[in-house]
Amino acid sequence: MPETLINTGNELTASELSFDDFKKIVISDYRVGYQSRQASLLGRKEVLTGKAKFGIFGDGKEVAQLAMAKAFRKGDWRAGYYRDQTFMFAAGMVTMKEFFAQLYAHPDIEKEPASGGRQMNCHFANRFVGPDGDFIDQTQTKNTGSDLSTTGGHMPRLLGLAFASKLYRQNKELDYLKKFSVSGNEVAFGTIGNGATSEGLFFEVFNAAGVMQVPMAISIWDDAYAISVPAALQTTKEDISEVLKGFQRDAKGNGFEIFKVRGWDYVALCETYEKAIKICREEHVPVMIHVIEMTQPQGHSTSGSHERYKSKDRLTWEDEHDCLLQMRKWMIESAIITTEEIDALEAEAKVFVRNAQKEAWAEIQSEIKAELNEAIELIDNVAESSPKHNQLYEITEKLQGTVDPARRDYLSAIRKALRLTLGETSHERSMLAEYLKEEFAKNRERYNSRLFSNTPFSPMKVPAVKAEYADDAKLMDGREVLNACFDANFARDKSIVAFGEDVGAIGDVNQGFAGLQAKYGDLRVTDTGIRESAIIGQGLGLAMRGMRPIAEIQYIDYLIYALTVLSDDVASMSYRTMGGQKAPIIVRSRGHRLEGIWHSGSPMGTILNSLRGMHICVPRDMTQAAGMYNTLLRGDEPALVVECLNGYRLKEKMPSNVGDFTVPLGKAEILREGTDLTVVSYGSTLRIVMEAAPELEKLGIHIEVIDPQTLYPFDTENVCANSLRKTNKLLVVDEDIPGGGAAYILQKVLEAQKGYYSLDAQPRTLTAAEHRPPYGSDGDYFSKPSLDDVIEAVYNIMNEANPGKFPAIY
Repeated sequence: MPETLINTGNELTASELSFDDFKKIVISDYRVGYQSRQASLLGRKEVLTGKAKFGIFGDGKEVAQLAMAKAFRKGDWRAGYYRDQTFMFAAGMVTMKEFFAQLYAHPDIEKEPASGGRQMNCHFANRFVGPDGDFIDQTQTKNTGSDLSTTGGHMPRLLGLAFASKLYRQNKELDYLKKFSVSGNEVAFGTIGNGATSEGLFFEVFNAAGVMQVPMAISIWDDAYAISVPAALQTTKEDISEVLKGFQRDAKGNGFEIFKVRGWDYVALCETYEKAIKICREEHVPVMIHVIEMTQPQGHSTSGSHERYKSKDRLTWEDEHDCLLQMRKWMIESAIITTEEIDALEAEAKVFVRNAQKEAWAEIQSEIKAELNEAIELIDNVAESSPKHNQLYEITEKLQGTVDPARRDYLSAIRKALRLTLGETSHERSMLAEYLKEEFAKNRERYNSRLFSNTPFSPMKVPAVKAEYADDAKLMDGREVLNACFDANFARDKSIVAFGEDVGAIGDVNQGFAGLQAKYGDLRVTDTGIRESAIIGQGLGLAMRGMRPIAEIQYIDYLIYALTVLSDDVASMSYRTMGGQKAPIIVRSRGHRLEGIWHSGSPMGTILNSLRGMHICVPRDMTQAAGMYNTLLRGDEPALVVECLNGYRLKEKMPSNVGDFTVPLGKAEILREGTDLTVVSYGSTLRIVMEAAPELEKLGIHIEVIDPQTLYPFDTENVCANSLRKTNKLLVVDEDIPGGGAAYILQKVLEAQKGYYSLDAQPRTLTAAEHRPPYGSDGDYFSKPSLDDVIEAVYNIMNEANPGKFPAIY
């Protein structure tokens, strides 16, 4: 290897170091890399012996990650994937014991701070939400977003993390946010495997970063395979940096700086990362480091062996070009260390890793065994006075013989014991049942908690403020109410930004942001290209770094293009980090009307099934939408707001407190009281229901109309079930397909709210047809609920209940 400059992490160059200092740095690096390799090898064994469920590791990638860690500073961000354990060790962001605690799924954030055992191993995260629910000072920590198993799924978030640095550097109004940035000098580091560069998310984000010129440094770990599929079947020319040459920055315009370096060349890697990150950090130019000739000694994961698909020649090459072996040879040849010294170092590293593994395993097992012994004692106590004592003792004997027990083992045994003793009454059985309830409560916290952040800043805790109107309040287009709301919020909070397709110059296609770019500048109200996934990622990263983004998806039909990012990353962030991370992004979109197959969607079932962990707001008009935005912009949890596309030009009064009144989430509203039948609807169909109500009164039917306002959370005060106690009949009207949003509402009302017990007629749904709506007014009439459909659906329920009073219409 050639002599070259290296970055020590203290901004020293080789010319400023003595040879002894240089040696210490290199030896320390090798020690970390070797420990990481041993962790991979031992981790695989732990999976194969059954102590862990699955293992995926970063062996073969060690030396490149040592170099990357040297360039990573406090305040920087990582959005990577599950091969980055060496980087995390080298950057001091995870300990060896924490690494194994995650492998064993330890559900204690003190032991496994990345996810509390909720994510499989090598899925890293730091906790940037403090005990008080607020953001910590991110400038004083090294930061990483919570990893995803979807190998390109983190790329959109990477764009937003880098974009935040650009905004913090260029928008001086953000200088007050001291704990999120130091003049925008932070770099967002991304890592991705060569196979995953075939994904659309990678190309979408790569292009966006080149356009936006953000300080994003993408490292591509290229070991020539994606599980078993070779680069020849993945990438044109079998070389992603060759494919991306057109993005190379030149004198004519913006672009990337692209580097290529071998993954086993320690010195060249250190030099490359120092140079690349310096450009990225200082010039705010995106860079790509393509690290080639990497290996993967254990194959993809514990699920199989790479000998099945790699040739003997390839396997031999990988053995010879193992990065740690090459670094070892270079160190000995360069008189940095002797063979005896490095042998001793490696022996110490093996002991260190083994001890960390033993400690991590002992900690989780000691907890579980103590709980198991308590369960055994309680079951045995029941057995002493039970006619089923022999069968109960068999249960505890089996428990005592369990090798490497899990919590499910003794909890399942308790449940079996309680079933076995059905009908028996004893103090001991009552104690066992109570113990089971207590354990379920503990485990709900371990495994089912924190779908939302639930901090003191939650939008659920934002006080309700009613809209106020002056005596001479004017009727205006709904879009003007929304525009005034955004204007007031932008003036109130400098951290609010909005972006999306056509949001900037023209103020969005329905004019909600009209004039705001001219007023607040193009750093705060910004146009984007047509890239839905990147738009969501852009907002996600900004939200993680202290800003309040409104990311617009032009039509709800196109939300599907961003669904992977919303579902895998945004919605699951609080849950998968056990409340350690949050991202209060607001996604704004619109739908529900008659403009054809791709502009009239209401895929609420899809959204509700995919986005648990986001608030789903479905305002009936723009005043309600404004109140929801006011609430969400004062909270700290992610949300989707779906505006009614056919409501922007309908007239509404302008509230005098347009930027301050709030609509509480989860609070259903009775829009019209009635005694005969409860109708639950939302969005555009709600207007149709309200139009149907007077017509139904002429037929002698008085309906109660309820607007849930938000579908998630849904009617937290059981307004719907309370209405059913009065009317005993239910109709749900929405524009989704049969079994979509309406089925969700039925489950909430009939099961969760126990509304079933109030029914004296079959509950019904009135929905759109199963196909997408065709174009035009007639297409709408025959595909979605119409005024006539609502009237007749209500009447038919009344006819079924009392045919004498309500004879069939036809």
